[in-house]
Amino acid sequence: MTHGPGDVVVTGVGLALPGAATPGALLRRAAAPAAGPAPEPFDTAVRIGRRGHRYKDRATRLALCAALDALRDAALIPADGEEVTVPGDTVGVVASSNLGNLDTACLTAAAIAERSAMDLSPMSLPNASSNVIASWVAIRHGLRGPNLMLCNGATSGLDAVHWGATLVAAGRVRRAVVIGVETHNAVVEDLLGRPADELLDGAAALVVEGARWAEARGVPAAAALGPYERRAGLTGCIEALLPGGAAPGVWFTPERYAERPAGAVPVPETVPRYDVTDAVGRSSGALGVLQCAAAVGWLTRAEAGRRAGGGTGSGAGDGAAFGDRAASDAGARAAPDPAAAPDPGPVPDPGPAAEALASVPVSAEVSASASVPVSAEASASASVPVSRQALITSGDDTADAVAGLLLRPTPARCHRPPAARAPLSAMECSR
Repeated sequence: MTHGPGDVVVTGVGLALPGAATPGALLRRAAAPAAGPAPEPFDTAVRIGRRGHRYKDRATRLALCAALDALRDAALIPADGEEVTVPGDTVGVVASSNLGNLDTACLTAAAIAERSAMDLSPMSLPNASSNVIASWVAIRHGLRGPNLMLCNGATSGLDAVHWGATLVAAGRVRRAVVIGVETHNAVVEDLLGRPADELLDGAAALVVEGARWAEARGVPAAAALGPYERRAGLTGCIEALLPGGAAPGVWFTPERYAERPAGAVPVPETVPRYDVTDAVGRSSGALGVLQCAAAVGWLTRAEAGRRAGGGTGSGAGDGAAFGDRAASDAGARAAPDPAAAPDPGPVPDPGPAAEALASVPVSAEVSASASVPVSAEASASASVPVSRQALITSGDDTADAVAGLLLRPTPARCHRPPAARAPLSAMECSR
């Protein structure tokens, strides 16, 4: 019997945002949005070079930048290269963008209606396809696993994280790059009726990976994915994620969330709240991935704080391991300077382990006849107290579409020394 991937963990984070190069910087900006002029737009040429610009729209270029950063952060691509160092068919791509190529599609349709299809450039026409973002990321880095593009409204970013994790949990791939990207232009601004300075122009990417495969590569994880829910309404979604009214350590709220009377939503007022769109603009399909990146920043700070404070109790070993990662990272996952911004909230002393929560479920849409590998071990991170977890929600409550996810400190087993490389599963694509 093939062993499953264990927990699904985050092993890489990449950002292509103006004024926020790391998860910690994104968290600080969400805590205290900068006043004054907006930062300069993100320069994609600095990261991917001019060759990466040819015949690609801005959303695709931003996605390529974030994906490259995440793959390097996960030690899947060397600092001086672009090809992954693992078999390409073990890596999938899931991208989310509702508006990324809207301008290309509209301008293409207008050109055909006003003149003729003969006026269209064959080099730019592929950009009219909604899956162009996910496809270019796969082509650029030789990723031959499943390739998905989501354009699913306000929940699209969290849905993409869930589907990336589902591909891993189902054994289709060992790891997946999950990207959320949006940009603004005249067409987007006209559709939404909002000026450019209120809209996101940037991207975020995560590498989600089976804990077993991360351990085999000797790569420490940044966080573990907890349960995901999609419900009709914010209250029902949160209650499903946090049974018994348990209080998370932090709440990343839906876009421009309006606070309700006490008790209207089952998240205590004492729980710190963050709306990342206050920092980077309305984010549409990129929101859920941005929220996860900011949550990684919060978990890093919280776990480093627990380690520095000598916390004991359930999960203390996990926290120490996480703190070692935070202290050793020179770049994307360094703990924020506490003096640089308001504290993102108290770091509670861990008490008895909360009731175990289910790990990321395999979607019912996966064929029941498929031989989905199941880990023989119980999820190590399922016993992490809720007070050490980040609650992430996105969606439009008025439209009965809300998605939620819990992000947890990484399981300790991801910090063991590298194990011998495991053989490819029969579920995975052949090389």
